[in-house]
Amino acid sequence: MAVLGLLITGYLAWTAGSGSASAFCTGDGSCDAIQRSGWSTLLGLPMALWGFGLYAVVALVSLSRKASLLLRWQRQWRLVLLGLAISLYLTAVGKLVLDAFCIGCLASLAVLIAMFACLQVRRPAAAPGQPWGRWWGMQAVPVLLVVALLHVHQSGLLHQRPESRRAAALAQHLTDYGAKFYGASWCVECSRQKRHFGHAADRLPYVECSPGGRNTPMVSACAAAGVTVFPTWVIDGIEHNGVMEPQQLAVLTRFDWDKAAAAD
Repeated sequence: MAVLGLLITGYLAWTAGSGSASAFCTGDGSCDAIQRSGWSTLLGLPMALWGFGLYAVVALVSLSRKASLLLRWQRQWRLVLLGLAISLYLTAVGKLVLDAFCIGCLASLAVLIAMFACLQVRRPAAAPGQPWGRWWGMQAVPVLLVVALLHVHQSGLLHQRPESRRAAALAQHLTDYGAKFYGASWCVECSRQKRHFGHAADRLPYVECSPGGRNTPMVSACAAAGVTVFPTWVIDGIEHNGVMEPQQLAVLTRFDWDKAAAAD
């Protein structure tokens, strides 16, 4: 089963690194939404590559005969539990945040579930005599801590910029200038754009294009503007796609960025 996981994650890592379309993808754009999201990478590496590493370690532990049967099982159990928890977390993010699923990711999740079920059934007779529930608790706490740290990192909670008078002044200037920032509630890049302004993001001329979710029709204002990707800035009638630095927006709207720095 670890070898099967290696094949799945290896293929996903290759497609992510090469930019190729995955054979697992369907035509609904779910794969693209996930691959372009901030959750698709960790520390600059594709998340699939981290999964490949986990399966490789499980395979090595499974092939090792130096450790006792009990010790080998314990190591397998901890590794698979960690992988399963992270996979479930990412699947939940895909559904709740991106409203999208990756078939290859679901295939990897199925492999992890099968591995975990197998380990549960094949628990050695020499396993610790303490209550099974206590064993579960002792192993689950560090796994939940890892998932919590992953969430804090991936959701950008550590990257929120502090209050800045310059950012607030620019955000208000963009509104007064008539610029428009078109985004969607499920768009990770839109969240990144807002984080550039910290707490001043509420003052941005933001237009929510998809309040109902990723697969719902765009609101009329966005459809009339011809918005096809998120985020999209419209300044002086010209579209600018993707996340833009505040300095870029300042130049495009003739905002004195250096003078505003004195306010901070």
